[in-house]
Amino acid sequence: MDRQAFVDLGAITGNVASLCELVRGSQVMAVVKADGYGHGMVPAARAALAGGATWLGVADLDEAVALRRAGITAPVLGLMTFGDPAEAIGHGVDVTAGSVAFVAKVEAAAGRSGVQARLHLKADTGLSRGGATPADWPGLVEAALQAQARGSVRVTGLWSHFACADIPGHPSIAAQLAVFADAVASAEKADVTPEVRHIANTAAGLTVPESRLDLVRFGGAIYGLSTLPGGAPSWLRPAMTLRARLAMVKRVPAGTGVSYGHRYVTSREATLGLVPLGYADGVPRSAAGHPLISAHGRRWPIAGTVCMDQLVVDFGDEPVATGDEVVLFGPGEDGEPTAQEWGERLGTISYEIATGIGSRVRRTYPDGARR
Repeated sequence: MDRQAFVDLGAITGNVASLCELVRGSQVMAVVKADGYGHGMVPAARAALAGGATWLGVADLDEAVALRRAGITAPVLGLMTFGDPAEAIGHGVDVTAGSVAFVAKVEAAAGRSGVQARLHLKADTGLSRGGATPADWPGLVEAALQAQARGSVRVTGLWSHFACADIPGHPSIAAQLAVFADAVASAEKADVTPEVRHIANTAAGLTVPESRLDLVRFGGAIYGLSTLPGGAPSWLRPAMTLRARLAMVKRVPAGTGVSYGHRYVTSREATLGLVPLGYADGVPRSAAGHPLISAHGRRWPIAGTVCMDQLVVDFGDEPVATGDEVVLFGPGEDGEPTAQEWGERLGTISYEIATGIGSRVRRTYPDGARR
């Protein structure tokens, strides 16, 4: 295979088991949105459930329906309010409402599907993205309780999301916890009886014990990734290895310009290797010049501009051959780069690196696991 992303499902299962132990007393939601952070949504979901996750989280409701169609029966929460919720409600998926208007949409969808909707109310505690502000929260709670009284909706959760949990000690963390506590208290005073209250994401789940409440939403951590400074703790293992085989090898003289714009010129006679991965596959153009290719037990820089479908490595006098394997990132156990290193070098985060790997790169799994 010329290029593949190998996904170690055992790593996902082991990571989730370790996270469950860390937050013992709270349930764990494995967030498998964005095709399981690029790892494959359905295999990642199954692996996470095997590790002890009791909930799954997705972004849009089409993802939730896809999990149900794959035979997954665990509780699933749609974290965003995109699309018509009727089909998801019919499949027993919990949906989110952060506005009175969306409560009405959910109630109408529940009527069409003939199934009582399970509804989580989202509070905007300071991220200023989705959810009801403190000023709008009482109206959202009232609308949800009215729908519940009519039998079309059941309020099953209250939740929010941190803005700066991956900046340990940031004052907004405590501030958001306080705002969420007030939101929960006011909702419960109005007779909301949620099954779960949740605000902790990966960063908070790892570093802010008081945020764990009934449920922790672990996203990147289940794949061995994190946005915390320095990345995930060492006891979490990155699950994806991106590798390819050299499509061509050629010897060139000193002074040879390489790739678009000749931004790289060989300083001596050298062997160039062509890697069949480019920015259409998720390799950022900004990776040019960085030592982010591992082969023959060493690191090698990307020579010149990353193209849409390929990139070039200058191997100097190393005796490489067509078909030799190169690794772009993996767990780091053999000296290869990690997604965390890619993110740090390129001024982004490991999540962007992993989710950016395109569909042309086949995901492969141990034991023939289904995609």
